[in-house]
Amino acid sequence: MPRLSPEIDHLLRRAGFGASAADADQFRATSADALVSHFVDYEGRPDDVDARIGRPDHARISLDDAFSPDTDIDDARQRWLFRMIHTRRPLQEKMAMFWHNHFATAYRKIAAAAGELQAAKMMAYTPGQARPLRGPQGQIELFRQQALDRFSDLLVQVAQDPAMLIWLDGRSNVKSRPQENWGREVMELFTLGVDFYTESDVRAASRAFTGWNLRRSQGFRDDDPQSYYEFFYDAEQHDTDAKTFSFPVAPGGSHTIPARGPSSGLQDGLDVLMALATHPETARRLARKFWGFFVCETRDPDPAFVESTASVYLRNGTAIRPVIRHILTSSWFTDAAVRHTRYSWPAEFVARAIREVGWQNFELGDVLTPLASMGMPLFEPPNVGGWETGPAWYSTATMLARTNFAATLAASQREFLAVSLGADGGTRDALLGAMLDRVTTAPLDRAPREALQAYLQAAGSWTGSPSQLGTRAAGLARLLVGASEYQLV
Repeated sequence: MPRLSPEIDHLLRRAGFGASAADADQFRATSADALVSHFVDYEGRPDDVDARIGRPDHARISLDDAFSPDTDIDDARQRWLFRMIHTRRPLQEKMAMFWHNHFATAYRKIAAAAGELQAAKMMAYTPGQARPLRGPQGQIELFRQQALDRFSDLLVQVAQDPAMLIWLDGRSNVKSRPQENWGREVMELFTLGVDFYTESDVRAASRAFTGWNLRRSQGFRDDDPQSYYEFFYDAEQHDTDAKTFSFPVAPGGSHTIPARGPSSGLQDGLDVLMALATHPETARRLARKFWGFFVCETRDPDPAFVESTASVYLRNGTAIRPVIRHILTSSWFTDAAVRHTRYSWPAEFVARAIREVGWQNFELGDVLTPLASMGMPLFEPPNVGGWETGPAWYSTATMLARTNFAATLAASQREFLAVSLGADGGTRDALLGAMLDRVTTAPLDRAPREALQAYLQAAGSWTGSPSQLGTRAAGLARLLVGASEYQLV
């Protein structure tokens, strides 16, 4: 397939997971502005990706038993990879991945507290399936559904999310002994940043959230998929005294939340969350994180980008959709100098490689161990700060895991590549050109190009036979996906 324009390729990598052959056909005549709208205004397309699991023309799900992604975490990991590869709404999955790292919550601690089945539900349950379960949606589904909505609304729902309440010990936050984990992290990591709150703010926030707890469904059993945990405000455990902060937190600009009776105490936490979500430093912090996720990781954010993006966020009542549209259409994003200046996260590396090389008969269960070896087991960020991104993704061990995955994927697609590239295999140069159009690395210098040509020369006399095509096309795919130039998006 002829390579799409550099501008379109850039958009497909950053706002999605690269281009499959079908994507290339669909977007070849699409303008950059139209493609931005395609990504950002995705509600007009069906969210039917889960219903396509099991189709023979899609990647396969590995099954040891019945597939149960709402109650089994490994099945949930496969489902999320399937979504990244086959979704009609790539930005929705990309943003879910962003929020998963921003509001980092790890399955392992949840499972230790609530059991594996309930922990999987808390992380991954998707209501509305053919055989629905009872209980609130899982955290990742929350991130998908709220991906581009108001950050203020998302922040409230995260604060009341069962997985987050266990992860940051909200269940032990009572008026006699306020628990500070959530009060600290909501300011330090999720909103303002480390330099914009005080220790007294942590104590006041912890008191504001006393009583934010969980309760079990009637007849609860850990091993019952119809049982569930849900948010519960325990008025008897709420600190009703006034709380004073170093920043405005109440209507009218007051720094003090007034004393409230127990039945009205839930509003204390809501006031804190709204104040944090609409704080100018939260807007700037999100803008800086979006710079690294969408624009560039090899240079610091342009202060003008931070201020303009923060302004869009605040003018639109913390809505994320206009923020992302602003970023994707900005001169910072479209600058040719920022292409291939972001370090690919393991999950997007895997999804993009599968989309570009092929997925015929490829089993997603075979990706889970390689993803963990690359440093990104889904649903398992290492701590509340999330994964360390940028160059930290790369080490000798993680690059070995990436190149081993490239070899496994390429070998699995040998026959498919021989067929799909048959028309381009008349000469070595034609095959190399077709593969470079398919697997979109950063621009290759002379030396790696010569190495690829030498690899094809080693095939001896070129006939373009199916056997020769299969061997050499798969070999090129392995070399390109494993190359350092492919690790950048």
